[in-house]
Amino acid sequence: MSYFTHLECGYCGKVYDKNKIWNLCTDCGKPLLARYDLDLAKKEFKKENIDVKINSLWRYEKMLPVVDSKYRLTLGEGFTPLIHAKKLGGKIGMENLFIKDEGLNPTTSFKARGLCLAISKAFELGVKEVSIPSAGNAAGAMCAYAALAGMKSFVFMPKDVPQPFISECNALGAEVTLVDGLITDCGKLAAEGVKKFGRFDVSTLKEPYRIEGKKTMGYEVAEQFKWELPDVIIYPTGGGTGLIGMWKAFDEMEKLGWINAKRPRMVTVQSSGCAPMVKAFHEGKEFAEMWSGAKTIADGLRVPAAVGDFLILRALRESNGTAVAVDDDQIFESTNEIGRTEGIFAAPEGGATLATLKSLLKNRWIKPNESVVLFNTGSGHKYMHLWK
Repeated sequence: MSYFTHLECGYCGKVYDKNKIWNLCTDCGKPLLARYDLDLAKKEFKKENIDVKINSLWRYEKMLPVVDSKYRLTLGEGFTPLIHAKKLGGKIGMENLFIKDEGLNPTTSFKARGLCLAISKAFELGVKEVSIPSAGNAAGAMCAYAALAGMKSFVFMPKDVPQPFISECNALGAEVTLVDGLITDCGKLAAEGVKKFGRFDVSTLKEPYRIEGKKTMGYEVAEQFKWELPDVIIYPTGGGTGLIGMWKAFDEMEKLGWINAKRPRMVTVQSSGCAPMVKAFHEGKEFAEMWSGAKTIADGLRVPAAVGDFLILRALRESNGTAVAVDDDQIFESTNEIGRTEGIFAAPEGGATLATLKSLLKNRWIKPNESVVLFNTGSGHKYMHLWK
């Protein structure tokens, strides 16, 4: 059973039928969010009732939007380890430093969470063809779950993404189009196919369910910390679905009575070569401007415009968090440092979180005795070209 009740626009609040296929709000064009009967769930669904035999994100299935269990696709996604980084922490003077290693997900990134839910729900609603513009990891995840569901998948990628991303999609049966440009250019081309051929668009926050898969990172962090949240979460932000999803999860869990009102300070990390959220945050804006000339070694951070920008910025401000940009050389150095201290072959996006932590420790925004979680969002195996 799922407590899923309806969809609601995250900006204007318009309500939508959960049994129909939707993308963005038809009134204001902003993202839709899944809502649940939290009052009933609070009475019936206790944290003690979580099925701990399910070692995947589906252990929280009652707070996920797929109603009929036969449509719940799985490759073992979620419930990734929360590693107490004692050696790395000792090196930088922190006792309570943790790394949530999302590189151990199917398709080797956190994108498996969101696309698992997006494709499962599309499967339940009868979708036959799915489309995505992607810098790499999201496309691989979509193709994997689409293959599992028997759907056709169409991928639009910048032609300069690392070859492993392209190879993965080809191996999983997708039709791959390489685009001379950025992910925003891919999005425009993908949108033409969606309109012309009736494909379902699973772009970041342009459908309501990827965020539901990503929010399970918040449920897991709470459970792994024995229902006490850390002081700070540092998160690499491109489209920002994971940060928005975790913030949503914390609100749901408090209303369920699983956690108290304490929240982590949320930190958005971007590359100095593409930092629209950082700029908008420090300028006090509600929406971010398109970033011109986006360039970084961390492909997942090369997102010059985010559909859910206002939701990212809202979470940062509500949590008393901040936004930080780091240079590519810092990203690469910190990625190697994670590997050489903790044995984790991190993606550069994960390395960016350590570079940010060092900066925030130096300016005393983070204190050495605080508990901090770094999110390594993927495996370095798809970025082998960086270590040539």
